[in-house]
Amino acid sequence: MGQGRQERVVTSLAGAVTEEIGAGLAPVDAELERRYPGDPGTRQPVHTVYVPGDAFAADTPRAWGDRALAALDEHAPDAASLAAVLGLDRALAEDVYGRVRAKLEREPVEDLRVDFEDGYGNRPDAEEDEAAARAARLVAEAYAEGAAAPYTGIRMKCMEAAVRDRGIRTLDIFLTGLMDAGGLPDGLVLTLPKVTYPEQVAAMARLLGAFEEARGLEPGRIGFEIQIETSQSILAADGTAAVARMIQAAGGRATGLHYGTFDYSACLGVSAAYQASDHPAADHAKAVMQVAAAGTGVRVSDGSTNVLPVGPTDRVHDAWRLHYGLTRRALARAYYQGWDLHPGHLPTRYAAVFAFYREGFERAAVRLARYAGRAGGDVLDEPATARALSGYLLRGLDCGALDAAEVSRTAGLARADLEGFASPGRGGRADPVR
Repeated sequence: MGQGRQERVVTSLAGAVTEEIGAGLAPVDAELERRYPGDPGTRQPVHTVYVPGDAFAADTPRAWGDRALAALDEHAPDAASLAAVLGLDRALAEDVYGRVRAKLEREPVEDLRVDFEDGYGNRPDAEEDEAAARAARLVAEAYAEGAAAPYTGIRMKCMEAAVRDRGIRTLDIFLTGLMDAGGLPDGLVLTLPKVTYPEQVAAMARLLGAFEEARGLEPGRIGFEIQIETSQSILAADGTAAVARMIQAAGGRATGLHYGTFDYSACLGVSAAYQASDHPAADHAKAVMQVAAAGTGVRVSDGSTNVLPVGPTDRVHDAWRLHYGLTRRALARAYYQGWDLHPGHLPTRYAAVFAFYREGFERAAVRLARYAGRAGGDVLDEPATARALSGYLLRGLDCGALDAAEVSRTAGLARADLEGFASPGRGGRADPVR
């Protein structure tokens, strides 16, 4: 084709055809936008810590951080010793170790759940009433004093008949206490456990709507996580994926799907010795959760390990290696959040998360820089990959694994640019910089 030649453009279809197709697909367009709005673009915590309702205190995050630092001092007092335990490259370990200590000093807990379910048990009503009111007061005080975890809330009892009224009352007392203390904090998170039917999710949504109406709150202000702990939540009696229907039953209030390692495993008859987040049954459940949540704005969280890093150093090291390996495995499978049950889990949670982002940072930043600048490279990336690369860098920034200056220097992009690539449907750009 000679340069400068202008091609003659000819079409065969009448404009009415395009208009007819557009009109016919308009309901589908609206449905896609409603059901699959994409990632919310907000920070996702790397973990959830849960503490029984009677053990929670306003300084719980700081106390957990201090205990985690003490565990490091005793069992891995320097980068070389942590590298030996976890099999880290020595140079990487120096960076990771310093960041872990800094994180434990600055923000040891990213997401805290005051537990009124299995971790609390069944108590006399008056006792749970008082504990729920106390939790609301302490959470409000912690936020007022700047001592709260970025995300904090409660896990109530489930919607099954035996404990339904108790769970509803505890939630009412807690939310009312927060409102009376000045209002709901921005980082409020609620967890509904042991969900079996979508109707239970719809009931939770109805409950929160009634509270909003009673207290004059904006409709939809309060969201909640759905904890997946039963086989029926993955595969319903009619053979459908119940978890997908649960997301829709929440009416836009669902914020997360959290896998319950031990309840789910026990539901399937897995022996106690083999109940773990890397069991094939767990992998299947989380894969279904992941597919059901994709594009909806609902995030998936892995479960926990019940092997605690306590006792003599060799036993702590064994528990650390297990926890580190499970966390790295989850991250590779795009489960960017998990549950931690003990302060001793914090060092390996952050070591795994920071190593994950530090190891891949430079290559991800360079790939995104080449995509943004339409430069060549050894990988041909598309807008979808640019979203993944941007999301990776943003998550690394949010948790403290990466620094804004190094990301900007290597990728040539500011945070606003990363957010634009990560969420093009929310006003950002999907195309490279022109």
